[in-house]
Amino acid sequence: MSGANKRQKTRSIANEIDRYHAVEIEPRWQARWEADQLYKAEVDPERKKFYFLTMLPYTSGDMHIGHWFAMTPSDARARYLRMCGYNVMFPIGFDAFGLPAENAAIARDIHPKEWTYKNIENMRRQLRTMGAVWDWSREAISADPKYYHWTQWFFLKMFANDLTYKKMSPVDWCPQCNTTLAREQVVGEKRVCERCGTPVIKKDLDQWFFRITNYAEELLDFSTLDWPEAVKLLQTNWIGRSEGASVVFKTEDGDPIEVFTTRPDTLWGATFMVLAPEHPLVDKLTTPAQHEAVHEYITEAVRQTDIEREALDKEKTGVFTGGFAINPVKDERIPVWIADYVLMTYGTGAIMAVPAHDQRDFEFARTFNLEIRPAILPDGVESLDGETMTEAIPAYGTMINSGPLTGTPGDESFNRANAYLEEKGTGKFAINYRLHDWLISRQRYWGAPIPMVICTKCGIVPVPEDQLPVVLPDDIEWRPTGESPLKFHPTWKNTTCPECGGPAERETDTMDTFMCSSWYHLRYLSPDYDKGPFDQKEYDYWMPVDSYTGGMEHATMHLIYTRFFHKAFRDIGIMEGHEPMLQQRNQGQILGPDGQRMSKSRGNVVDPDEQVQKYGADAVRAYLMFGYRWSEGGPWNPDNIQGVIRWLNRTWMVVLDTADAKGGKSDPEAERALQRKMHQTIKQVSHDIENFEFNTVISALMELTNELSASRDAGLAGTPAFKKAVETLLLLMAPPTPHIAEELWARLGKPYSIHNQPWPDYDPELAKEEQITLIVQVNGKVRDRIMVDAGINEEDARAAALASEAAQRFMEGKEPKEVIVVPGRLVNIVV
Repeated sequence: MSGANKRQKTRSIANEIDRYHAVEIEPRWQARWEADQLYKAEVDPERKKFYFLTMLPYTSGDMHIGHWFAMTPSDARARYLRMCGYNVMFPIGFDAFGLPAENAAIARDIHPKEWTYKNIENMRRQLRTMGAVWDWSREAISADPKYYHWTQWFFLKMFANDLTYKKMSPVDWCPQCNTTLAREQVVGEKRVCERCGTPVIKKDLDQWFFRITNYAEELLDFSTLDWPEAVKLLQTNWIGRSEGASVVFKTEDGDPIEVFTTRPDTLWGATFMVLAPEHPLVDKLTTPAQHEAVHEYITEAVRQTDIEREALDKEKTGVFTGGFAINPVKDERIPVWIADYVLMTYGTGAIMAVPAHDQRDFEFARTFNLEIRPAILPDGVESLDGETMTEAIPAYGTMINSGPLTGTPGDESFNRANAYLEEKGTGKFAINYRLHDWLISRQRYWGAPIPMVICTKCGIVPVPEDQLPVVLPDDIEWRPTGESPLKFHPTWKNTTCPECGGPAERETDTMDTFMCSSWYHLRYLSPDYDKGPFDQKEYDYWMPVDSYTGGMEHATMHLIYTRFFHKAFRDIGIMEGHEPMLQQRNQGQILGPDGQRMSKSRGNVVDPDEQVQKYGADAVRAYLMFGYRWSEGGPWNPDNIQGVIRWLNRTWMVVLDTADAKGGKSDPEAERALQRKMHQTIKQVSHDIENFEFNTVISALMELTNELSASRDAGLAGTPAFKKAVETLLLLMAPPTPHIAEELWARLGKPYSIHNQPWPDYDPELAKEEQITLIVQVNGKVRDRIMVDAGINEEDARAAALASEAAQRFMEGKEPKEVIVVPGRLVNIVV
């Protein structure tokens, strides 16, 4: 029997005896890592820190494969950074308050706390099966009183610094259930209550807001952030900064109607005004003859969403109030209408309509036979007649029909119109934002109580800090209407006024859960600290967050709120620095095998528990990294994971087959090739993990395994070069596939733990290819490929290309006019 056949037979026998059993190996290592507190992160001024954060999961009950796709590649990068010498903190916790938990509890007739904490227990178990570097000693749960104690404390600090206020604001309201509804509870095109099917209306309630608009300008500054351009663009558009003028029109009774316009130079073309149906002046402006029509229109308009109302292709509707306003630049009386395309949430809830130069105003004017008067004449247009225009004309050009400013050229019109308004005292330059203040009130039970009391004598009074937390009562009863039990609790809402000592009532609204998630990264610093929201020593060492990963869907709410929160408390004196998270990256989404978004109703949810039990955590981790670009995702394919499983088994065989190999056949050329591949792999894997390119990490490791397998079969097993390459492969596998790497490292007799070993360095010289393929072109067309030394100079590359038989054939004996050399890539011979 030949030596190769003997080795193959020996391997077959060994593999039958000692195969890779992930289900047995992985839990054993997870238990040891946790018992040894291998990943416990502690302040160490002698080491460079790295705060790595992935978005905390919501306590829905079961994790799905999408959680793994978000978390395990991030975990691989955190592990890599540990091996690079960083003191890494990678914490985990649970976003535990909110409407979904409350609705689930109502549907199951159990308490939200019971439902939530059972889910947390299950999710902890699932998270542990990932084998991630979670520091469980830093776990934070937003529904714990020791957590929301400090959520309430932050609210009080906002209130004390005039960043919190209360005002009337519209909410979605079910008149049958007599309760406010969250967006998720308003369903269908007809916008009905999900509980009873009654059409939803808008209703004004007294609600709490944060002054996030105070920070609109600063939130547009991304200069210190390494964030995706797509996220920065989404936030920029959400904030919606625009320059223009604030102009004051007046009703015939003298009431001011403020409007914001980006084109003050078109004021002379304003022929009517439009107010949002909810505008406070509508009632006063509406004449008796128009009252019924206006009331009916308002009732229908306020049932629509802002998106529906702003749709450009929507049929233009509106009602004349019967009232008039005065155009301040012409002292001209113009009619005031209401229309659903004007929103109270943008600008002032009132617009001046310039139908000649705004398409939506033009369509409205044509629908209701209102005057169209041009105020701008674009270059190249001889004249404009409002009666014959078929569409609005862009408002860029010379001012016409504009009184004293007629003839002003387009490049001066904006500034001159603003100066004219300021001179007359009817307007001024202004900046407007689409962003509006953050409404944090929720008329729900399962949330952090707002720490305020209402006293008939003293008004609204904050709860003293030494009385925090205001704890949710456990003994609650759900009403059939779904109204918050806090409103009807027999004792909880009754309290004593902190100022006068008289009877008072607690605020029964709870906080938006985005408030809880705006500071959870700070509670991870010291989750059991009871003298403040965080231990300053921990803050000084760990903050800011160095890298933050999560879904793109959080770009315009959570990520903006978190930035605002940090900046506000920087100004209050509690935080430092301008940003909470320096780097941010987004993963894509794993779809069901059918290519659709995963949902229980579709029956296409992939359960990670089942996958781990079937294939092992490392196989699932590696497949999620290998099978998809992390920033894009894609449909789950149960067949494709087999390639990853074969790779892990092949690695197991290569390492164990050669663990005790002695000597080995010396072959300098083969050893140099293996060494070169090893250094190339170190270089590529290091680069790709740094840049979140996890799919090519796994493919590079597969290639190195193949090279080792070929080298083993060529007799190199036992040589120093081979052993070094095997050890390097395991070190490179440790971040993406931590369990098998740890097991094989131990079987090689190496010191525990592989995850405490330094990341291997690569030598650029040793990683260089000895030869490269040089493309030879003649007149730009590829005619040959030749092998040359990797470091070939331009003169030798030119000579080698000209000597090519294929090049000589296509040159047909002609002398070249020019020879263009692109070093290391190609030579183009021009004849």
